[in-house]
Amino acid sequence: MDIQNLYQPDQSQRSAFMIYSLGRIIACIFCVLSFLLVTIQSTTASDTKPNVLFLICDDLNCDLGCYGHPQVQSPNIDQLAKQGVRFEHAYCQFPLCGPSRASFMTGMYPDQTLVHRNGIYIREHVPNVKTMSQMFRDHGYFATRVGKIYHYNVPKHIGTSGHDDPYSWNQTFNPRGRDVDDEDQIFSLVPGSYGGTLSWLAAEGTDAEQTDGIAADIAIEQLKKFAKSKKPFFLAVGLYRPHTPYVAPKSYFEKYPVDQIKVPQSPDGYLKTIPASARKSVTRKKNQIDLPDKLARQAIQAYYASITFADAQLGHILSALKETGLDENTIVVFTSDHGYHMGEHGHWQKTTLFENATHVPLIIAGPGVTAKGQAAAAPAEMVDFYPTLAELCGLKAPASVSGISQVPALKDATATPRKTALTQYLNGYSLRTPTFRYTEWGTNGSEGVELYDHSSDPAEMHNLANQAETQKLRDELAEILHERIEQANAAPKGVKQITFENRRRVPKQK
Repeated sequence: MDIQNLYQPDQSQRSAFMIYSLGRIIACIFCVLSFLLVTIQSTTASDTKPNVLFLICDDLNCDLGCYGHPQVQSPNIDQLAKQGVRFEHAYCQFPLCGPSRASFMTGMYPDQTLVHRNGIYIREHVPNVKTMSQMFRDHGYFATRVGKIYHYNVPKHIGTSGHDDPYSWNQTFNPRGRDVDDEDQIFSLVPGSYGGTLSWLAAEGTDAEQTDGIAADIAIEQLKKFAKSKKPFFLAVGLYRPHTPYVAPKSYFEKYPVDQIKVPQSPDGYLKTIPASARKSVTRKKNQIDLPDKLARQAIQAYYASITFADAQLGHILSALKETGLDENTIVVFTSDHGYHMGEHGHWQKTTLFENATHVPLIIAGPGVTAKGQAAAAPAEMVDFYPTLAELCGLKAPASVSGISQVPALKDATATPRKTALTQYLNGYSLRTPTFRYTEWGTNGSEGVELYDHSSDPAEMHNLANQAETQKLRDELAEILHERIEQANAAPKGVKQITFENRRRVPKQK
């Protein structure tokens, strides 16, 4: 036996070894190329991921130029509407700050969040819910809050975190301006009471000294930082105006001379035509019933001034978005938390199931919005914000979300992602279709029913529910409403609900 040749490979062995080695080299090269490709794709995806700028005013109705108001000056909001889609029929799910904000930030109905009044921390009732901004955080976005997104007691909570949810944000800012320091100068129908009472001040000083002016400056600074870091962001800016007290620099009041203000009127005997629960909703603030004409005009003037002031701050933020170049890859949402009465139905402020308190402005612009400058006529709900933004950013909303995506309407304004909108308040539920509003108070309308035809009665002053000829229509709308109520009460998937009587209240000042 040739021991030397025993350990020497023959030609076939050498060939096999070379093939094996070559295969290993090719495999290694393939792995390296694959790694580089994934890295490049990941980096590219990160660089092109749309940002979100979420802008919300407090207690703002649709008294805006782009919604056809003949007096209110809102040039910056109007310009945004030209760049995106304006929803003609967007509705809140509860006409009160706390429940509404908890609802749209979770994409769940108030009967699912169990938040039916102010002063509640969202996780007291749904501890493991994933909020809208929290979803963005989980996907690598830097979520920032400036001002009011969840409920605050205004003006007492200005400068604090209010009833905020810390799990929703990477970073928060709580601006506080001279409007808080000037509180002793504010006129109020009830001296010393501001947040829930008609109150106002034509302020000295500049925009930049006001809380919302400071909020705008903070937002602009954050946009500049995001432009440098290139990190995808979810920036939520919550302005306090036009919430009471209506505070704005004097120059904004001067835009609305009181002699040009029109005070809404209701026909004699109007309150007798609506159910007791509806009547209670519009007369619950006893000190704001039958306001003297002079006071009513001043209140409306102050509200309009606050809107135009807020619009100016939004304009500064949107200008900075463009100047930083972030506008090319940032989805902008503008809205309010609910509607607002300014004397309609004899009522002032919120908490009714009429159009005035339920109808909200909604404009969405930016990447993925192709029906630019158009108005979507189909109903939309605030719970739709969550799934709509998720889809626009290529993310998947959690199964707990009850809203539906409005992306089809952003691409084609004639699309109808949903056919009706649902709002609730106390023991009442209201259904809005493109033509009608149908409201039931009590179980199955046991405490009263309302029906309004918007084609002939957009002010909802003529209740048709007691007319025999509307019976078939009422039956049809009732069936839809009951189905919607059942859906809004379904237990949210994957979310723990804690039901208890939440009796905590903010102590009244002596």
